[in-house]
Amino acid sequence: MSALWRAEPRTVEAGALYSAAEKERAERPERYALDAEKIAAAALARAGEDVSSDGDWREGLDIYLRAAREEGRLNALGQRSMGATAAGRLQTRFAIEKLLREEPGIRARKIVRPVFIIGGWRTGTTLLQRLLAAVPALRAAYPAELTAPSRAAALAGEARRTFIGAGRNAHDFLHLLNPTLQAVHPSGAELAEECVLAMGTDFRNWGFTSTLRCPSYAGWLTEQDMRESYRRYGDILRMLQGEEETRWVLKAPAHTGELPSLLAAFPDACVVQLHRDVVDTVTSGASLFAVFRSTYSDEVDPVDVGRYQFEATARWFDRAIAAREALPRDAGARFLDLSFAELVADPVAAAQGICAAFDIGWTQDTESLLRARHAELNRQHGAHRYTPAQFGLDPEEIRARFKPYTNWCGLT
Repeated sequence: MSALWRAEPRTVEAGALYSAAEKERAERPERYALDAEKIAAAALARAGEDVSSDGDWREGLDIYLRAAREEGRLNALGQRSMGATAAGRLQTRFAIEKLLREEPGIRARKIVRPVFIIGGWRTGTTLLQRLLAAVPALRAAYPAELTAPSRAAALAGEARRTFIGAGRNAHDFLHLLNPTLQAVHPSGAELAEECVLAMGTDFRNWGFTSTLRCPSYAGWLTEQDMRESYRRYGDILRMLQGEEETRWVLKAPAHTGELPSLLAAFPDACVVQLHRDVVDTVTSGASLFAVFRSTYSDEVDPVDVGRYQFEATARWFDRAIAAREALPRDAGARFLDLSFAELVADPVAAAQGICAAFDIGWTQDTESLLRARHAELNRQHGAHRYTPAQFGLDPEEIRARFKPYTNWCGLT
């Protein structure tokens, strides 16, 4: 029987940073207090008279921070990070609202047939998005744009590229704290990232659950209507694309469980849904979340992570089946199902098939660009090894629970 998963030992340099934060937390606990009222007051004061928010973020902010305090088992750097996340989302929210008031024409811009890549965690969504980002007819979004869209909106050309590249320090710091992250999920300032980096200015964001143990927040989020969250995301994309229409290639596993809201905001979206062996999907997702959370907590329980991953993935897949089966028959042409095995076997051919299905320009030069991009992406990945037993998972239980999904999508 495999031993349970454990985080890799910290490097000496990382250990020193964690120790310094713990010392400061002991000496100045007020700086680490995840107090919703104080964080909101500071963000509102910083925004000044420009705030005219509808306040729909208040409930989510309170539930998110309470979960972080009471359930997150956070180390000092984790507490600091969750507080910074909350403050940052509010500040971004107010900056977006200010820009939209000053430039109301932004909302009139058209988002034309965006390509959304969905599927369970660890089904190849990152690989496919970053590969398709090399197609000249498509445009991806990058971390700095997604986290500070109102700032990025004012920039173009070299100034935009410089702004994007300036985010390298944040990624370098994260990889210094937890080097395993780079092997499990390579990230960087100039690598396309998923939509959840921009979402959540109303504190409705499944991305928060990846870095934080927060069962009460996840339970609350399950019951939320996400249509307004996706409408706001549409505004962010309109800001980023400027006056020139572009076809976006976007991705987030979280969209899998929120298809009605996604399609309400983007009615002509083209959707690629990836499918992988369910045992691998759940187990690899558990490994990913365990590694993510170990950056912010010294008490990551792998069995707890495995159970969360099992239940959340099952819920998302049930919702996706229901949403797709409720669509009009002619809407099927807007969906393309692709197996993880097919993607990995020949990524460029898979990308070409998607471009053909969704009328995205493809030339011989496009194929050369994608082969070069695929080689580059391969160099960035390290080894990622895991077993179900490390997370208390039973493959037979997984297969039994996911039988409706595997029958629906044709997986054996």
